[in-house]
Amino acid sequence: MYVAPAQGRGAVQDHVALAEIELCGDLIIAASTADEERLSADRIDEVLGVLGEGEGEG
Repeated sequence: MYVAPAQGRGAVQDHVALAEIELCGDLIIAASTADEERLSADRIDEVLGVLGEGEGEG
């Protein structure tokens, strides 16, 4: 991913920070559209794409 330079300072690239911002945004969207007051741990894992115990092993 490329981030446009800020007033001639050169390219600013921080892929980890951008990924974290995207994940936070995904959580905010999920929370704002949820019927329940709080997201369950399972729902948070689902939004973040985290595999639960025993999932994905094979």
